Amino acid sequence: MKANKENPRSQLGDSVDPRLVPHRQLYTGARMPAIGLGTFGSDHASPVEIAEAVKGAASVGYRHFDCASVYGNEDRIGAALQEIMKGGVGREELWIASKLWNDKHGEEEVIPSCQKSLADLKLDYLDMYLVHWPFPNYHPPHCDVTSRSPNAKPYIHEGFMKTWRQMEMLVDRGLVRHIGTSNMTIPKLQLLLRDARIKPAVNEMELHPHFQQPELFEFVRRHGIEPIGYCPVGSPARPERDRTPEDTVDIEDPVMVKIAKRLGVHPAVVCVKWAVQRGQTPIPFSTKREHYLSNLQGVVSEPLTDNEMKEIAGIDRNCRLIKGQVFLWKDGQTWEDLWDVSGEITPP
Repeated sequence: MKANKENPRSQLGDSVDPRLVPHRQLYTGARMPAIGLGTFGSDHASPVEIAEAVKGAASVGYRHFDCASVYGNEDRIGAALQEIMKGGVGREELWIASKLWNDKHGEEEVIPSCQKSLADLKLDYLDMYLVHWPFPNYHPPHCDVTSRSPNAKPYIHEGFMKTWRQMEMLVDRGLVRHIGTSNMTIPKLQLLLRDARIKPAVNEMELHPHFQQPELFEFVRRHGIEPIGYCPVGSPARPERDRTPEDTVDIEDPVMVKIAKRLGVHPAVVCVKWAVQRGQTPIPFSTKREHYLSNLQGVVSEPLTDNEMKEIAGIDRNCRLIKGQVFLWKDGQTWEDLWDVSGEITPP
């Protein structure tokens, strides 16, 4: 896709050649598209709508799709993937990820859970399979912020490693090509890197201009782990339980608005563009063609200037939006206990 020579801010066409999309090279040598489509519809997008978005996104150039069993839509996405491949997109061109949910951490549950995702997605293998959260604490869909599992447990490394050994077995059996983590912290990752036979290829984490997590970001990259960023535009449609009065709005930040005006795009596009240029892999979600197309077009258009990248680095507000209160394991805790803010794993 080429920009209009008279107006480089405008885009021609209604799709992007997937070969123009940047890739991340994993430590295995595999190449993962540096932008994906998220498929968590929260409570505002149905499985049918999300499946249609997957087909639409593939038609405009997306090849990376981030799924999860808990999203409750993998069967619909599987049918969409079949249509995409029947339409001429080879399986090897796609990058499909899924995740192990919190109530399936038991040694006897990991492999069957992955097999269920494979059956729903109608695939023989996954490119990536993640442990969704490091806590084996179940909560029902659409619960409020006060919900707690009566059997909630803290992070216990020995327990997590039992889960991880089964994740490694998935690689051994050829069911998944890579395994990774999500919502991990540096202290937890340090232990995993020490003890893992197959190290995580990615860590999925909240990343957006108002929450840049520079220490964790640099840690994973230094250890050959690719950072995948969820909520890349600040998740304006996140569930009500994840909202607090202190939350800020990335797309309303004056710096983002100013850059968007220069480029002639929405500030959300600038968020996604910044993410890819910084070195993380954003997985924005939208069911609207104009939104997911503009995000992809933004990624392959002229880069942000060095000064703009510095300006965005300066607006980090350490504003975590997905705080995870429902995963807390005892009374009297705050959400910070989930994130090891002291630099050590929060004790039981």
